[in-house]
Amino acid sequence: MSSPPGRGRPFLPGSALRDATKTSFHRSQTLDYRNGCAFFRLPTVGIGGEQLHVNQLSEAELDELSSIRPTLTYGQAKRAPPSDFIPAYVAFDKKILKFDAYFQEDVPLSAEEHYRIRQVGIYYYLEDDSMSVMEPVVPNSGLPQGKLIRRQRVPKNEHGDHFHWKDLNRGMNITMYGRTYRIVDCDPFTQVFLQSQGIELNPPEKMVFDPYTELRRMPLRKYITPSDFDQLKQFLTYDKQVLRFYAIWDDTNSMFGEKRPYIIHYYLADDTVEVREIHEHNDGRDPFPVLIKRQRLPKTFVDKKTTFPSCVLEISDQEVLEWYTAKDFAVGKSTTLLGRPFFIYDCDEFTRNFYRDKFGITDFQPVDIRKKPLEEVPQVLQVIPPYNGFGFLEDSLQNCFSLLPKPPRKDVIKMLENDHKVLRYQVALESPNPEDRKRRFILSYFLSNDMISIYEPPVRNSGIIGGKYLGKTRVPKPGSTTENATYYEPSDLTIGSTVEVFGHRFVITDADEYVLNYMESNAESFPAATLQSLRDHFPCPGPAAESMQFISL
Repeated sequence: MSSPPGRGRPFLPGSALRDATKTSFHRSQTLDYRNGCAFFRLPTVGIGGEQLHVNQLSEAELDELSSIRPTLTYGQAKRAPPSDFIPAYVAFDKKILKFDAYFQEDVPLSAEEHYRIRQVGIYYYLEDDSMSVMEPVVPNSGLPQGKLIRRQRVPKNEHGDHFHWKDLNRGMNITMYGRTYRIVDCDPFTQVFLQSQGIELNPPEKMVFDPYTELRRMPLRKYITPSDFDQLKQFLTYDKQVLRFYAIWDDTNSMFGEKRPYIIHYYLADDTVEVREIHEHNDGRDPFPVLIKRQRLPKTFVDKKTTFPSCVLEISDQEVLEWYTAKDFAVGKSTTLLGRPFFIYDCDEFTRNFYRDKFGITDFQPVDIRKKPLEEVPQVLQVIPPYNGFGFLEDSLQNCFSLLPKPPRKDVIKMLENDHKVLRYQVALESPNPEDRKRRFILSYFLSNDMISIYEPPVRNSGIIGGKYLGKTRVPKPGSTTENATYYEPSDLTIGSTVEVFGHRFVITDADEYVLNYMESNAESFPAATLQSLRDHFPCPGPAAESMQFISL
């Protein structure tokens, strides 16, 4: 290998000599732009500006150039400048060929259809020779539609070839990924482009439609004779005209039921009914205004089997023989709406005028539904058991009237007026025993509550322990019953009279002077015989004062 001229040693590691005079070490530019496009060109000089012999003309090329002579008088003919270079992605940007096609799909598991025709659009993008297949979305088709093949270069065969726009034409079949499409037509831009490229287009074909889809689009045959009733005329005549009835739903037969007021609206425009609830202040109910929303209410149903799921399926005209109309509502009449009986007791003025003009009804007397006062049920006479002697008679009697007895009511005014007012008498015990005849007792009558207490003063060496003989209680008279109990009063306590206290008889032998003073000050409340007996017992102040000595003892 000969070394380059001007160099004495090969350019090998350890043999190269550094040129001390060399100051430039940059590489020459190899990237260039022409007509707006970047391209690569061969370098003309080496590193640092050294001359390259690789990219230079050879001796033979220089000799050929030197032997060329001009053929024309004025020199060699000038060549036309080359046209500007335009890349394909710029020339064919947003230029797409569209073909209308369809394919047939088998339906093996259907008794109504055996195959299905699906229409698609095949798009060919000229800028990069890619293709995509799109299927228009049909509502309620139940099929995954839209993009069937995403944009890509579709393989044509097993040899690695791809589909080109020259392979597409009308009236031909094209197979992509195992599915055969039939191209029937194309859009005007595609037709002009292919004809400009010298391709002869086949005549267009008619698009094939899916027979099952066309069958479903056909209207169902009806075997019902159309009615001559004009619903539009009814709507225009009775629009915004509503009949209003005031009704009550009596649900007292059920547990916790009651009578609840409602308003029934009947819309004349479409024969619908609405039931609204009337809420009162502090009625304790949730504010739900509508009980039955506006709808047509059935009146008579068709005879159906017991297995018909009426609670699930909606009611249609086939299950109803008759619907509710304005003739079915009247004041004073009960109407059953969806199983609830509503009693109509009144209506508004517009409803009265409508029934008067339309049906000739003039009786609109409202029904009084106000709650009647409860009749007082006489209390059944019950057998009151005999008094057992425990407690007061009135207190024990309350157990016969209630499970939770209340204490008897007291005369508070009497208790305040006669507080600390006590009538005291000296009594002797009637007994066949001689020892008891000598015993003396003090009977105290309390005017505040008509109670009696008996006290026996202790007597020394008598052999009888004195003290309280009877606590404060009301003492009934002999012969009184529990139904009609009568008790001793101050008018019954006279000198010499006998007082029977629970089987023991006492004779009044003396009285306190306060008794005479109290009875004389209230002479209108006591009999004359009682007052006279005390006056006869106290003829003068002296004996009365002496008679009080037994009480003070």
